[in-house]
Amino acid sequence: MKWVSHITLTATIAYAVSADPMCTAAAAVGAVLPDKIEGAPGSVGWSTWRSRHRGWSHWPMLYLALIGGIAHARTYFFYDTAFFAVLTWLLIGALLHIAEDAVCGKVPFLYPTQKVGIRLFTVGSFREYLFVLVCIVVIYAVQCLLRI
Repeated sequence: MKWVSHITLTATIAYAVSADPMCTAAAAVGAVLPDKIEGAPGSVGWSTWRSRHRGWSHWPMLYLALIGGIAHARTYFFYDTAFFAVLTWLLIGALLHIAEDAVCGKVPFLYPTQKVGIRLFTVGSFREYLFVLVCIVVIYAVQCLLRI
């Protein structure tokens, strides 16, 4: 997915779940974190970047372990819950990025070398933006139904 799609869809999900603008912003930043970790194709060359794309930086177990570490650390530093909430939502944003990438290609799953996913659309295509729009409408509809 394009970054605009990652940010838009992740922010929508985060706000629907948390109703907190700060957590939503953190998730939106996390929505580009796995790609930012890899760097830009121009910095290392297209073929080198492409061979490493969706590698360990897209491994969900890494982010789940970090969330577990944050949850454990929170018990010792309970006085600053906003800081831990932002860190947690940043990592949740990265996890949502990985899930979103799994519908337009393959990403690591249980092991960094084991890749799974489907290709519903090509990155940057009209179908990608339609997919994001449909997801946002579904999220909004569910939110409206839950408020009844």
